[in-house]
Parts: sequence; C-alpha cells; structure tokens
Amino acid sequence: MRHKRAGSKLGRVTAHRWALFRNLLTALLRHERITTTTAKAKALRPLADRLITLSKRDDLHARRQALTLVPDTAVVGRLFDTVAARYADRRGGYTRIIPAGTRRGDGAPVAIIELVEELAVAPPAPTKAARSTARKAAKAEAVAALAGETDETPAPTGAAAADTPEESAAEVTGPPAESADEKSEEA
Repeated sequence: MRHKRAGSKLGRVTAHRWALFRNLLTALLRHERITTTTAKAKALRPLADRLITLSKRDDLHARRQALTLVPDTAVVGRLFDTVAARYADRRGGYTRIIPAGTRRGDGAPVAIIELVEELAVAPPAPTKAARSTARKAAKAEAVAALAGETDETPAPTGAAAADTPEESAAEVTGPPAESADEKSEEA
C-alpha cells in the first residue's frame, strides 16, 4: 500500500517519468502553453513553479540546477532572462491548468497548462453612454459622406502634390491630358 506517498507514478518507471517531465518542462517553457493530460499537467505544475522560482535567483548554481531538468540551453537562457523578469514581484502560482475536455482517441481528460500572464492595467471600458455617442457620431459622419458634406479636402495629386518643379516634371511623362471642360467645349 502507498499510504502517505506523494506524487503520481503515471504508469511509468522512474527514468521514463523524469524523461517525460523534462520534455514537458522544455515544451512549456519554450511555448508557454501546452496541451497534455490532466494527470501529467498536475504532476508538472510543481516542477515548473520550482524552476521559475529557481530562475529568479539568477546565479550560476541556479542555472546549472535548471539545466538538469531542462537540457536546452536556449530555453534556460530565456527562462532566466525573460520569464524570471516577468514574475519578479510574484511569489508563486506561475502556472494555470485549464480543463480542455477529453481526448478523441481514448477519452483521456485533457488540460492546457500555461504560464500565467501578469495583469497589465487596462483602460476602463467605455460606458454605455460613451459607446452610444461614438456610434451616433460615426453614423453622422457616414451620412455626411454620402451627402457630400465632408469637411475634409481631398489630398492633392499629380503635379500639385510635388514639392519642387523638377519633381513635377519628372512625374509627367507625356503630354498633359485634356480636362472634361475642354472636351465639352470642343464638341
């Protein structure tokens, strides 16, 4: 009997289980979000949190300890540079497990484990009155544009838009085109 024995064996021998954890940790820290079974996600969470706490120490011994669990030096470098800086003021709870239903092939419960994003202060959502006035203003602009009552003047094109006479001469490649008024006078 396994009374008071913590941790799940996940149906694997020790070497296979630790190889699984190393691969999952590497993928989680590289992509910041992975999909796996719920049991694996629950077993992975304390290891990921421990690694992030270790990375906040930022010394050579901590890097070497992290390399024993995550054998990819690029991922460990990213962990110590980017991820540790992101969670500098957070005291724990760096991962989140979100249930994602069941796997199609065998019906195993699946979860998404991801690194928690730090909450940025978002601007307050506009009130109902502000949305209403913005909607009315947009509607009035659309009606004015259809009626031809826009306040905006069209941007100059062709020779009028050129800064210098040399530029305007360079843009004109052929004889000047006749305007609509000149064509109606000739007829």
